[in-house]
Amino acid sequence: MILAAGRGERMRPLTDQTPKPLLTVHDKPLMQWHMEAMAKAGFHDQLINTAWLGEQIESRYGLNPNLPEVGHIRLRYSHEGQAFGYALETAGGIVRALPSLAAIFWVVAGDIYAPEFNFSMDQWQAFERSPNLAHLWLVPNPPHNPGGDFGLSEDGQALNLPKPNQLFTFSTFALYKKEFFDPLWTGMPQGNPQGKAAPLAPLLRAAMDRGQVGASLYSGPWTDVGTPERLRELNSKP
Repeated sequence: MILAAGRGERMRPLTDQTPKPLLTVHDKPLMQWHMEAMAKAGFHDQLINTAWLGEQIESRYGLNPNLPEVGHIRLRYSHEGQAFGYALETAGGIVRALPSLAAIFWVVAGDIYAPEFNFSMDQWQAFERSPNLAHLWLVPNPPHNPGGDFGLSEDGQALNLPKPNQLFTFSTFALYKKEFFDPLWTGMPQGNPQGKAAPLAPLLRAAMDRGQVGASLYSGPWTDVGTPERLRELNSKP
């Protein structure tokens, strides 16, 4: 699942006419870097949630786009804007899409640039065998998030620690099992028919406290393309 529903307020005025995941880095839409990387790793069935200017995303890619180097992939959409008139935030959007997702699935934000991230089938299989319900990839803290988000134990578990412990930033790259989004934890039935908008971080912190979230440290290039300045900087590099 590629998260593509946000308004991108900090990216204005660029996002006044274009959804942020369609903004380009090196002549390729941000979200397409993920789409191609997933397909290269063997994950050809993908889902995109939309809200702000979401019709542009489906118009661009349709249901069976032919992408460079990877060929055709199969897309589904969860059009939160069409259904409710607003974006459902990360947890609300995932629960809305849950009926169309596999028992284990990747999630990444469509406005992240990490061209070397590997959606590894080996990692997927290791996660399938583990008792964890989620596995996150953490990155060294960027200047805009110096305090970080979550801790990381020596045995590879994500930790809900208060600042100023050694914390890392959540990259948005993650694997989840459907059980993570059980109504017992989310308060939302599968499919989120009421259109509840809900953030993901409280669910992650609660699951970390239950010992159900693994984590890995990713040290490759990674940028949260949240401002026009960051976008210009990326495009100025070779």
